[in-house]
Amino acid sequence: MIPRYSRPEMVAIWSPETKFRIWFEIEAHACDALAKLGVIPEAAAKTIWEKGGAATFDVARIDEIERETKHDVIAFLTHLAEIVGPDARFVHQGMTSSDVLDTCLNVQLTRAADLLLADLDALLAALKRRAFEHKDTVCIGRSHGIHAEPVTFGLKMAEAYAEFDRCRTRLLAARAEIATCAISGAVGTFANIDPRVEEHVAEAMGLAVEPVSTQVIPRDRHAMFFATLGVIASSIERVATEVRHLQRTEVLEAEEYFSPGQKGSSAMPHKRNPVLTENLTGLARMVRAYAMPAMENVALWHERDISHSSVERMIGPDATVTLDFALARLTNVIDKLMVYPERMLANMNRLGGLVHSQRILLALTQAGVSREDAYRLVQRNAMKVWDSYQTQGSSDVDFLEELLKDADVRVALPEEEIRARFDLGYHTKAVDTIFARVFGEG
Repeated sequence: MIPRYSRPEMVAIWSPETKFRIWFEIEAHACDALAKLGVIPEAAAKTIWEKGGAATFDVARIDEIERETKHDVIAFLTHLAEIVGPDARFVHQGMTSSDVLDTCLNVQLTRAADLLLADLDALLAALKRRAFEHKDTVCIGRSHGIHAEPVTFGLKMAEAYAEFDRCRTRLLAARAEIATCAISGAVGTFANIDPRVEEHVAEAMGLAVEPVSTQVIPRDRHAMFFATLGVIASSIERVATEVRHLQRTEVLEAEEYFSPGQKGSSAMPHKRNPVLTENLTGLARMVRAYAMPAMENVALWHERDISHSSVERMIGPDATVTLDFALARLTNVIDKLMVYPERMLANMNRLGGLVHSQRILLALTQAGVSREDAYRLVQRNAMKVWDSYQTQGSSDVDFLEELLKDADVRVALPEEEIRARFDLGYHTKAVDTIFARVFGEG
């Protein structure tokens, strides 16, 4: 993670200070359980909490010890003993390093998930507001990048809202799946520690008991978590790509907010570039990239190896910090997005009414013309409009007028029926129904 794409609250989850504090809490809660079971003195458990709980762990000192021990957990325990004194001998009874490391990682991931869920809530609120604002703002829908039929800009926002609502549901499930605790000993058999210790620590740390672990919590849980982050990133990229297209000079139906004093290019003072959404496209690639090593971490040797460890030390912070930043940035883009309804109508009208071609096709078939003949009749008139558009960038040939001049069309359809098929409102008549499905209102 780098400061440019980081926000402080998420970064703090992954700081050494936070990590060591979580490590201490895991160890101290385990001591409480051990004391209740009569394994260690209750006075020792109390001393550990009092001295360790009040301490500020010295990261530099822990690093110094680790340089000698070559073991991070032992370095921490050694430093904790310096703080606690003789009662520190009761810390880590029957536990292995992964009990601390894995439980801590899952605490950090659940806290990260909570921030990401809040990010999604903010994004959903922005999308909903813009959806209702532009519920009836008609624009052209495109397939293959080519004008198709009319939609509304509100529907575009509603589609994004529904997509990120699904993302939120997936993240809730991923959070529940990752929120487990393992305090089960060297190979997960509880040989040297009572399962009740694990139950106590899990409850104290807001986690569920891992039903069966080896030396580690199964990594399919982590794979699903990071895969979910990757899917959310893909949804971010989809919306960002839509904005980037709409901001193109030839389209310019919407654009990122361009603040006073902002510069678009070091060389060309006229430029207003979609830099935020381009940035989001790049960040999405990074978050998706973290999903693959998480999947590859699932296959460990026997009860454990450490091939997953270095991976998770990188992807845990990087994926969550990057996605947190990206969600906040997209929320800002949507919240401040400049929308140009007049430009939307102008773009739609550049093709001289071709957006109504399907309605004419259907009317001809309903009047008794075969589908093949109806398609041919509509297409030959539509191509006249296209030919005009190709030469000058807008068409001076009107689709309606061409249909009215076509004798074969007029045999099947009277003028009033042809004109009736050019009602723009026909294409937006189901907007209320779609909004009710998405937002449950109206």
